[in-house]
Amino acid sequence: VVEFILPLCLLIVSALGIYITVASLDGDYIVGGLFQLHEKYGGTGPATDTENRKPEVLQCHRFKFSSASYQQIQVMRFAIEEINNSTLLLPGVSLGYEIFDYCSDLLSYGAALEFLTQKGRGAIPVWNGTNYRPKVISVTGPFGSSQTISVAPLYMSEMIPMVTHGATSVQLSSKNRFPSFFRTIPSDKYQVESIVRILQQFNWNWVAFIGGDNDYSRDALTVFQDKIRPANICLAYQDTIPQNQSLIGRLFNNIAMFNVQVIVVFANVEFVIPFIQKAIDLRVKEKIWIASETWSMNQELIKKSQIERIGTVLGVTVQRHKDLRGFDEFINNTVKSRHENACTDMDLKERCGQICSDCNSTSAQTIIGEDPTYSFVIYSAVYAVAHALHNVLRCGTGNCANSEIIAYPYMALKQVKFKLDNQSIEFDENGDPPAHYDIVHWDCKNKTCSNVDIGSYLTNPTPSFHINETLIHWFEGTEAPVLQCSSECKSGSRRVQTGFHTCCFECEICSDGKYINHTADPYSCIACQKDEWARNGSTSCTKRSIEYLHSDASLAIFLMFQASSIILISMAILVLFLCKNDTPVVKSAGGRLCFFMLCCLSMSSISVFLYIGKPTEAICTLRNSVFVVFYVACLSCLAVRSFQIVCIFKMAAKLPKAYDFWVKHGGQWITIITTTVIMLFLCILWIAIEGPKPNQITLYSEVILDCTYGVIPIFYVIVLFAVLLGIACFSFAYMGTDLPKNYNEGKSITFSLLIFFISWVISLTVHLSTKGKHTLSVNPFSVLCSLYGILFGYFFPKCYIIIITPERNTAAYFQTAIQSYTLQPR
Repeated sequence: VVEFILPLCLLIVSALGIYITVASLDGDYIVGGLFQLHEKYGGTGPATDTENRKPEVLQCHRFKFSSASYQQIQVMRFAIEEINNSTLLLPGVSLGYEIFDYCSDLLSYGAALEFLTQKGRGAIPVWNGTNYRPKVISVTGPFGSSQTISVAPLYMSEMIPMVTHGATSVQLSSKNRFPSFFRTIPSDKYQVESIVRILQQFNWNWVAFIGGDNDYSRDALTVFQDKIRPANICLAYQDTIPQNQSLIGRLFNNIAMFNVQVIVVFANVEFVIPFIQKAIDLRVKEKIWIASETWSMNQELIKKSQIERIGTVLGVTVQRHKDLRGFDEFINNTVKSRHENACTDMDLKERCGQICSDCNSTSAQTIIGEDPTYSFVIYSAVYAVAHALHNVLRCGTGNCANSEIIAYPYMALKQVKFKLDNQSIEFDENGDPPAHYDIVHWDCKNKTCSNVDIGSYLTNPTPSFHINETLIHWFEGTEAPVLQCSSECKSGSRRVQTGFHTCCFECEICSDGKYINHTADPYSCIACQKDEWARNGSTSCTKRSIEYLHSDASLAIFLMFQASSIILISMAILVLFLCKNDTPVVKSAGGRLCFFMLCCLSMSSISVFLYIGKPTEAICTLRNSVFVVFYVACLSCLAVRSFQIVCIFKMAAKLPKAYDFWVKHGGQWITIITTTVIMLFLCILWIAIEGPKPNQITLYSEVILDCTYGVIPIFYVIVLFAVLLGIACFSFAYMGTDLPKNYNEGKSITFSLLIFFISWVISLTVHLSTKGKHTLSVNPFSVLCSLYGILFGYFFPKCYIIIITPERNTAAYFQTAIQSYTLQPR
């Protein structure tokens, strides 16, 4: 198939145009070169599609002559002649070159096919089995990615190495498609990474991407879109620079419509020059321009009139080296030695059909003064081929062992590694070199701009990026402008996306119990864990404090001290009453009933200790039950004692038989035991069905460890029973407030019950109105108040008489009091 298609291609190309040999040199091995000496933008007669369709020979000189490309051609010539003069590299072997002007895609095929044959230019190459030998051992160029991708398959089929200095498309890293492709300029993958790093450095997330209509821009756009997603950068607008310059204004209208201030221009210089010129003409200003390596160092652009008005230009360029040693002298000698042009120098005027008059008219100063960005990569590309050939030919000191064989350095290029001007030259498994970029800034002062290095980005041995921001002169102010679709939300607020792009959002503060992790997800407020809390506008959660009455807390110590005091006081009163058991005061207080009451008070006070420490199921079960059973027993005693005194003085005379029945059958103890048993039964039923259990009450910033109330209906019955008994006791006590002074215990009991009711009403009010760790101490305080109320209200007055006024503790004194009561008029 190749034997038929390839001659047909060359025949068509030969009919359409003539390709120009710019320079050639005979040698043992020939290195091919494709350079775009004439470019399609500018010039005295701009090329159009209509002109290209005319049935006439394409005229390269009708395109604009590129002195920068001419400089690159001279770098290749310089490198080969330097190698030929070396005694260490390829000793005894001479390298030659043949360099063609690559001014259009059609003409490039003619030059590309020329490299595949040993016959004269324009002849049809024919493969003849193993006898086929291409003219060149490698090809340097072409510069553009699209041009390289289009001609590369011609060389890949024969494994002829292509070592290019400008084709940066990520497609060319595919070894399946381009097995013998190498380059000395990094892949656009790393260039895009460096651009994204610049955007991240200044927090610019609302950008436009403008490219050309070729693989260089399209592939970069694909990589750019992949890289900006994890970097939280939004592509607000992307477009292609049209070849029709009158349509470029539409791009700037769209950029203004989307309010984009940061413009990434990733295109070849032939697209960029009319685009930037249009920006100057339209008076586009105060923009941030991010330049790709193709135009960041372009001297024609940076010297344009009013270029400083467009804004701040930051760019990426391949690492630049100091001037090649001996290159200036080589250029001066070359210019002096030539006579008319490159064609006549090589006796090719008749065959090329066109004269490179611009080559002859270019001065040495113009060549030397051109942008040197690609000088070293061309220089190193030629040296890489030479080192690979040196290894294939098994060259040593003074000679090469296999200098007579036909050599193809494809395999050797994979392993090539050498130092050139202290720079390591090597290729990875994809044929790509390590990336090393300089970050540049167009520093404009007094309407004159110059390139200033402000940072770098490299990947070897580890990725490293830095920018010295102090070297940048912004179009406004001394600090980098904030250029975002939406201002960053304040700490503790989430983003609420308002459109298609994630960079455009409103801010909403996170509510209580939620927090936001801006690094992980700036769009969602995350609920705290069950044991955590957060105020509104929080960026993290805090562990809720576990609250209960710790035994070492001052409040707990106070409660335990008071409970212990009640026990000690009760026991002291009990001992005192035992010692004075036969006295009228002890008998009037109830006698043995007092001993029972004091024991119940001591047992009730034990419940206070059950409020201290972390609640357990046993503690919760006993906490309320212990208090309510023994306290009800005390209330029963007080109720019975109040009832008895009222009966003695007010009812015994009216109902003597009923009173005798009550006394003979131990009515007081039956009543006390009955009420106590009823309360005990209710508590057992309460616990059996569903008693109190440990409970965690989650509040704002704390977890309260407390107990539940079990079955609520039974709990209410227990409370109701205690309240009714208290009311009954209070009623009997109030009825006896006018009895003899020594028997008048109504006031004491009334005082005790008032403290009981008031303390528990306060406890209920606190529980209903507030929540928190301080409510844990309310119940034990109410318990203490209830117990102290009985001690102070009922027992202390009697202790006062026994100890302080013993003269009132006599039978005669009590008889006098009774007689005085009976003599009072009713």
